[in-house]
Amino acid sequence: MGVRIWDLPVRLFHWSLVLLVPALWWTAETERMELHILLGEVMLGLLLFRLLWGLLGSSTARFASFVRGPRAVLRYFREKKRALGHSPLGGWSVIAMLLALSVQTGLGLFASDEDGIYAGPLSRHMPDLDSAHELAERHETLFWVIVALIALHVLAILYYRLISREDLITPMVTGRGPPGEAGEAMVPAPLWRFLLAAGLATGLTFVITMIL
Repeated sequence: MGVRIWDLPVRLFHWSLVLLVPALWWTAETERMELHILLGEVMLGLLLFRLLWGLLGSSTARFASFVRGPRAVLRYFREKKRALGHSPLGGWSVIAMLLALSVQTGLGLFASDEDGIYAGPLSRHMPDLDSAHELAERHETLFWVIVALIALHVLAILYYRLISREDLITPMVTGRGPPGEAGEAMVPAPLWRFLLAAGLATGLTFVITMIL
């Protein structure tokens, strides 16, 4: 069965993104903007939760466990040791994806279409409609940066599977996989931390989208 690598919140977050990103693209392309805005608010809640879970979550979910400096990344390239959880290089790819999705979601909060009919919940704070529409155009452009990051992610998975003979998908489904070089397993976070992170993310999403 292997050792525990990923907790359930991390896995649910990952596969939610797999569903949400195409759904957001489809709703924008088919001009289902009310649904697009609603899904964007769901994305905001998920990203807020992942940020909090990166501080409060299980050992492999915490940013401190996989965000490493340039030396650690170079050492990983030289030694190719199998990491439990994200490798130093994989950790930075996670940060890049979370950052891109966060900026994209932030732009959407303030964006508006040309007529102001469909607008993000914070677009009323923009100085004028043209400024809000300009953010909408940047929102659309940044999506293709996210597509490029997703493509790199898929290529990395294929490289590890075909060249390094390392399966990265199954552990993200089952939560278990082969141990890292040190053989340590994930240290799970207590339930109260999950409830705290989920509650804070939900509350912050409500405040941002309904009150601010």
